[in-house]
Amino acid sequence: MRAFYTVLFCALLLSCGETTKKDENKIYLPDSNGNLNSISVVVDNILWEDNVGENIRKIFAAPLNGLPTEEPMYNVRQIPPQVFDGFAARSRIVLKIEKGNVEATTKIVHEAFAKPQTVVIVGGKTDKDIIAQLTENRDKIIDAFNKEEVKENLRRINLSLLDDKAMEDKLGITIDMPSAYRIGKAEDDFFWIRKSLSNTKTIDLMLYEVPMETISKGDSTIVDIVKMRNNITKAKILGEDGIYMAVEEAYAPSLFNAIIDNKPAYEVRGMWDMQGYSMGGPFITYAIEDKINNRYLVADGYVYAPSLPKRDYIFELEAIIKSIVIK
Repeated sequence: MRAFYTVLFCALLLSCGETTKKDENKIYLPDSNGNLNSISVVVDNILWEDNVGENIRKIFAAPLNGLPTEEPMYNVRQIPPQVFDGFAARSRIVLKIEKGNVEATTKIVHEAFAKPQTVVIVGGKTDKDIIAQLTENRDKIIDAFNKEEVKENLRRINLSLLDDKAMEDKLGITIDMPSAYRIGKAEDDFFWIRKSLSNTKTIDLMLYEVPMETISKGDSTIVDIVKMRNNITKAKILGEDGIYMAVEEAYAPSLFNAIIDNKPAYEVRGMWDMQGYSMGGPFITYAIEDKINNRYLVADGYVYAPSLPKRDYIFELEAIIKSIVIK
């Protein structure tokens, strides 16, 4: 027995030693910080004030598509490399420019200085190299930043969720809906969810399904989606005296391909207005291809907030919609 206890004691000591070594090797990162859709750009002052900075602003502070007034895609803040430390290094999304004896490259790194965090490092020997990297990898960089911000927005949303199980069961989905929203209309397979910003200003989301043949693939896709949306709003959200919402013809909507719940989807951004009344604003529509159920699941968000910036409201709707999982 004495020999048994000796062996057991040695095994416990070894186990504790391994645990201690693992803990010593583990890196503990501080929590990241920053407002949504704000980029910290770590770049030398001279580069920032010259062509490199001009191209960074041209790409990341460009007006966001589908808004009635010009609002930047991201708020951009420059940080000189020599002060990029401590609190400044904890920004959630970071663009770091490195010029010197380095190959032209673009790297995406996660949790480099904080968590969660996405850092994009763009390097090159010359200004021309750096600008070329920014231009060539524009979409990849924006996609990486967008995914980080959607994830952060959903983290905040999940702090307080709406009890919408009945709606989810009816549509065969799960969705992260903030408790600040309320279901204003539930009719068959159509749901209208609303969030009041004031007595007159609102953020709205429509959820419904349409047969697969409603939207054709090809040149007429955008036409089919606009027609579908106009038919739904006219039938389901008809106002007094026949007033109804429609896609504003003066601003051609933009069509993009997207992926939601690992399924192909169409993303449409544009402007809506009320036919017969002076109201309007931006909208974002996703039509998610659900082959198993032979349907498109449509999530259509729009904002009515005259005199207020609308970028972050549209982004909130985008994050909510991208949380959708089809059961």
